[in-house]
Amino acid sequence: MNLDQELFYLIHHELANPFLDTVLPHYRDKLTWVPLYLVAAYLLWKQHGANGLRLLLLIALAITVADQLTSSVIKPLVGRARPCYAAIFEGQIRELVGCGGHDSFPSSHAANHFALATLLALTWLQNRRGWIWAFMLWAASISLAQVYVAKHYPLDILAGGVLGALVGVAVVLLAERLGFLERAVFLAK
Repeated sequence: MNLDQELFYLIHHELANPFLDTVLPHYRDKLTWVPLYLVAAYLLWKQHGANGLRLLLLIALAITVADQLTSSVIKPLVGRARPCYAAIFEGQIRELVGCGGHDSFPSSHAANHFALATLLALTWLQNRRGWIWAFMLWAASISLAQVYVAKHYPLDILAGGVLGALVGVAVVLLAERLGFLERAVFLAK
């Protein structure tokens, strides 16, 4: 816990600068990425037709499962306060975004973005290594931005990222087992 708090302080305070203070609150906001999501959805549909639409349904499922597991199941069970509510950081939090709900562990942002990135890495991007790295770095950077803006501790995002990746893998494997998705379809194009 001490190491987690020290890493949080390092990221939130020691790395603080006006540029990141301006950019990261928007960068980590899900609405910022709506254009990317729409372009990706269009490309999936255009390149793969019905298979692309199936993949979009699986993406929605993976994000919903990751989000509900973190928000409705694990966070209430663990009950760890966000850094912005923690007594140890009272008066030290730079309010860049609203604090939000009380519970912090694990990060829903990290879980959702890693579920998406992992699912895409195992399907649409499976033969595009550069894009896999780009999406994984994107998910990690959004997750780290959550620490910078004082929404989460580093361990929150690590746990959320691992959970999200596992959800992405589970959704793909389940979809294949049920005959809803065939990954080879995405290798052909």
